Amino acid sequence: MSQSKPDDARIQDELFSAGSAYLEQVYEQYLRDPESLAPQWVAYFSDLVEVSGEAPPVTHQSMLERMRPQTAAAKRYFDDIPALSDRGDIEYPSRAIYLIQAYRMHGHLHAQLDPLKLDPRLTSPELELGYYGLSEADLDTEFPTGDLTGDRQMPLRDIIALLKQTYCGHVGPEFMHITDSARRHWIQSRLERIHSRANYDANTRRHIFGQIMHAEELERFLHTRYVGQKRFSLEGGESLIPMLDALIRRASRNGVKEIIMGMAHRGRLNVLANIMGKALTDIFSEFEGTQFEEAAQGQGDVKYHMGFSSDVTTPSGIVHLSLGFNPSHLEIITPVVLGSVRARQCRRKDKAKTEVMSVLIHGDAAFAGQGVVAESLQLSKLRGFRIGGTIHIVVNNQIGFTVNPFDARSTTYCTDIAKIVQAPILHVNGDDPEACCLAAEIAVEYRNTFHEDIVIDLICYRRHGHNETDSPEVTQPVMYRRINEHPTVEQIYRDRLISDGILSEQACDDMITNYRDCLDKVRRANDRSAPSPANSLQGRWNGFVFEGAEEPDTALSGELLADLAHRVHRLPAGFSMHPKVEKIYENRIQMMDGKLPVDWGCGEVMAYASLVSEGGWVRLTGEDSGRSTFFHRHAVVYDQVTGKNMIPLRQVENGPLSHFIVVDSMLSEMAVMGYEYGYSVAEPRALVIWEAQYGDFTNMAQVVVDQFVAAGETKWNRMSGLVLWLPHGYEGQGAEHSSARLERFLQLCAEDNMLVVYPTTPAQLFHLFRRQLMSKVRKPLIMMGPKSMLRQKLSFSKLEHFTHGRFLPVMGERHLQPALMRRVILCSGKVYYDLLAERQKREIQDIVLLRIERLYPFPAAELKTELEPYASTHEIFWVQEEPANQGAWPFLNSPIRQILSPDQKIFGVSRPESAAPAVGSLKRHKQELEALLNAAFAEGTEGLLV
Repeated sequence: MSQSKPDDARIQDELFSAGSAYLEQVYEQYLRDPESLAPQWVAYFSDLVEVSGEAPPVTHQSMLERMRPQTAAAKRYFDDIPALSDRGDIEYPSRAIYLIQAYRMHGHLHAQLDPLKLDPRLTSPELELGYYGLSEADLDTEFPTGDLTGDRQMPLRDIIALLKQTYCGHVGPEFMHITDSARRHWIQSRLERIHSRANYDANTRRHIFGQIMHAEELERFLHTRYVGQKRFSLEGGESLIPMLDALIRRASRNGVKEIIMGMAHRGRLNVLANIMGKALTDIFSEFEGTQFEEAAQGQGDVKYHMGFSSDVTTPSGIVHLSLGFNPSHLEIITPVVLGSVRARQCRRKDKAKTEVMSVLIHGDAAFAGQGVVAESLQLSKLRGFRIGGTIHIVVNNQIGFTVNPFDARSTTYCTDIAKIVQAPILHVNGDDPEACCLAAEIAVEYRNTFHEDIVIDLICYRRHGHNETDSPEVTQPVMYRRINEHPTVEQIYRDRLISDGILSEQACDDMITNYRDCLDKVRRANDRSAPSPANSLQGRWNGFVFEGAEEPDTALSGELLADLAHRVHRLPAGFSMHPKVEKIYENRIQMMDGKLPVDWGCGEVMAYASLVSEGGWVRLTGEDSGRSTFFHRHAVVYDQVTGKNMIPLRQVENGPLSHFIVVDSMLSEMAVMGYEYGYSVAEPRALVIWEAQYGDFTNMAQVVVDQFVAAGETKWNRMSGLVLWLPHGYEGQGAEHSSARLERFLQLCAEDNMLVVYPTTPAQLFHLFRRQLMSKVRKPLIMMGPKSMLRQKLSFSKLEHFTHGRFLPVMGERHLQPALMRRVILCSGKVYYDLLAERQKREIQDIVLLRIERLYPFPAAELKTELEPYASTHEIFWVQEEPANQGAWPFLNSPIRQILSPDQKIFGVSRPESAAPAVGSLKRHKQELEALLNAAFAEGTEGLLV
């Protein structure tokens, strides 16, 4: 709010919005009495005099000429309205209606929102009486009030008083941008009925003070006892604590059973202690570094990134609270929370979206600046992602790290981005805890009435720097001089309650003293032991293990597969399928009857059908995933006459939590992948798959991969079974659509944190997906998916590969004689079929091809077993499509060497090192492939990588 625009920009905005009649009045006032105007107006008119080159006073006509370019639009508006100067005009009674609408539209610009009062007050012309041909002489005249809540006619003086109380107090609402009249009128009526003022009883106000006091005193205690340690203090924004408490209480009254929260590090420790109920002993142990035990799982994370879950008791019942773990990438938790909420709603069968609710706490600079916010807002109304509305609370410190708002955004408010989904915005002064609680209660009511997002802009300040070791006065001297002089929220509210007779000074002092003594007693306790590691395998995770689970049997009988194929691919009579899709469906039935080789689309669909028929839960999302980018899936089919769609896999759903969900997502990777990660963490009993249209699209979600998918288990002890399906393969389509950046995932692999696979047959895919859901261990599955292989008949599987066996980390060849082999070629993925075709073309009989299907964890034992028959073969080649600095070669050459015999030597065959993943010319691509194959089958090893 403060310093949102430089003064010259602010005055220009006012001029642009003003009508010429109003400007004329202001200028006349300037000529009569310059001191009666705001300094900015005086400076502006003075500048105009200097620029005009005329001797003051400037003539009336020359000033109008000077202003005309800025007021043309407003003048056109006035030209369309009959003159309103005559009181006998029938339009005269309507002038108050225009004023009422102006307050609803612009009142927030005049609201008392900034605790620091750093901004000069705006003087919007639309709120001036003269703008409508009114003056002080009209104040006692009664005017019709239209739809203003209250009497049908009121004196103008009372109308203005009501409007100022409602729209220009400590709550400044923005809602006139909403096109839905029902939502707009609900906000309008709710605020005007109470004049945007809370009316809490004495007990509630004492309760609010207690929470403010706990918030401030905890921060002060940590600041003095743990000097120099970062905690990202809430000081200056303590009203967040009673606001959240009021929100939880009102939500519970409205039937909410679970609230899933996400926030960055600012104020997190305070929320953990005073809202979530995390033990102070645990928080102090984290400051002292004694929280980790030797047996703890993973590496852990800093204290202000940690999440927490608890059950809190409200007057209306128990509410389960869950605060998501969050890395330093601020807003990236936003879609993760949304996905978690959707999974919980689905599990509860909460179709009305009233039992599970999300609350997201943002920083002002991040909310305005980070693209994942806009992406996540766009998810709010989409069928496959909507969760019935989110309450967003922006803790608006009016500063970034050291950056002022006018350098951090191009909008008036940091919350303007929320207008893309027409969310109402309640700006509120953080120094008024009661107004903050009122805003929270209204937000809950709005969300549960309309199931839409709503935003609270908690305008406050940051008493210290970005962290407690920073010196903010270096870059914001004026702001921090004001902050140092400004009383705390606790002091302001204390004085207010004492003045109102709610508390005495002694009672306040006793409350503070008792809480300080409690904090000190907890810290000094001799028997305070390190907390045990949080057990994340509870609730829905009960029965899962971090490691050591047996491999499940993923094969199915031919009879069951045939039955499922018929049930999934036979549609109701009268459904008009597209001929191409109908042919695909008929072929799948024959494949499961053993009459045709099984292709990739059939193998994938049969994995889903089998899991769903066993009571399982499958969710697949991605851009164009219903049909699929490569025209192979057709999980959604469309009637060619009516256009209606159908999801045939739902015909085999079996049980209360048996679901097949397929979603065509919006054109976003970061928010959607984050959403699906949150879904997978909240619901381990679902197979959650995010499919990239092309593998390189995951680049846009790299932060989700780095900070959640790869590291979530080691940092936060939270497992995820999310599948990332990334089409990968060099086919002459240029740099962008060739590589899923396999090397980036392998670089992130450690501590058995995820699986990286590149299956080469439909049966392998079938067993992979079934294993992912049937295993008692949950690890992210990164799958390099087929593109051209989808049509490669050499890759198709026999039915027996589905009815026997399981996923094979390494696939060998059984038809060759090991003693005759002069070379073993190791490879992974699509290049196997290029090698296979070239070997057949050249009629080579002494080179064997082994496929490594699981790249991580590296299958050392399985590969060693496959290599044992070739112990006398000295040449071991690794062949890959990717350049030498990319793909799997930089990561696998060392573990492969470790299992070779002393007489064996490994050579690398790849494209030359390259800054881009692939060439842009199909001709060059073919030339490179030819060179690659020539090197793979050459007689010698000269020039190869070692």
